[in-house]
Amino acid sequence: MSELLEFLPVWCLSGLLRVLPRGAAHRVGIAIGLGFFHFYPRLRRVGLRNLELAFPEMPEPERLGILRGVFVSLGRLLAEFPKFPEYSRENVSQIAVYDGFENFAAARDKDKGVLFLTAHLGGWEVGSFVHSVHGNKLQVVVRDLDNRYLNRLVRRYRTLHGNGSIDKNEFARGLLSALRRGDTVGILMDTNMTPPQGAFVDFFGHLACTAVGIARVALHTGAAVVPAFTIWDDSLQKYRIRFEPVLETIRTGDDEADAVANTAMYTKVIENFVRRYPDQWLWVHRRWKTRPPGEAPIY
Repeated sequence: MSELLEFLPVWCLSGLLRVLPRGAAHRVGIAIGLGFFHFYPRLRRVGLRNLELAFPEMPEPERLGILRGVFVSLGRLLAEFPKFPEYSRENVSQIAVYDGFENFAAARDKDKGVLFLTAHLGGWEVGSFVHSVHGNKLQVVVRDLDNRYLNRLVRRYRTLHGNGSIDKNEFARGLLSALRRGDTVGILMDTNMTPPQGAFVDFFGHLACTAVGIARVALHTGAAVVPAFTIWDDSLQKYRIRFEPVLETIRTGDDEADAVANTAMYTKVIENFVRRYPDQWLWVHRRWKTRPPGEAPIY
């Protein structure tokens, strides 16, 4: 019962955002996001600590401005998500447009499956949803939410147009099965990991424990790795789903070293996008939580 009571405010908020016009829903979502910015000091502390690590030369007020923008971005995404049932191929261009689709098409045509290298940047939920509306279904590696009622709602919206999900605990088996079918798989590769699933690679000048599974799978299957990010574009007042050219997999014959080298390359791609859109990345995640042996905690 307690879980159900926890879910009711979310369900009511979802209903409100869905019936509001898109602009009004954005304003409400952004107001909620800024409420979290002001009233959750723990999130602010983590965000500012991360920004201090990434941009040590940046003045504190500028870091605070970036962090405020993160909560604006999250609020906007919150407003878009409940509206997913309204969209079809005919009207989905209201929320997002493709940029660099030819890069995805070239990767898909190789018939070995496609791995989308992506991150918690901008409207990551919007990108996978819009891709499915256009008939380009994909599998997304996810972790179920703790609240089963909220998890059920989120899963239903994510899969409205044929997208599927691969449980994070079944990562390797699910990923290999999907690629054997020639599917496209989206992987958010910007979260803290622990060994042996993660290896330490550079991220903003600091070692970050990062998932090596996508690199190992790319080496094993020959799947194309395509950087794909969904960025809010103020001039368009909608999202741009940007596909970069296929990344060339590093192959020296030493599989373990190659897995780490490719992971470092993928992480540098993510870092470059975060540098371009710093106010749209999830700085409130403790990205550098896992430390190499003997190194002091960062948080």
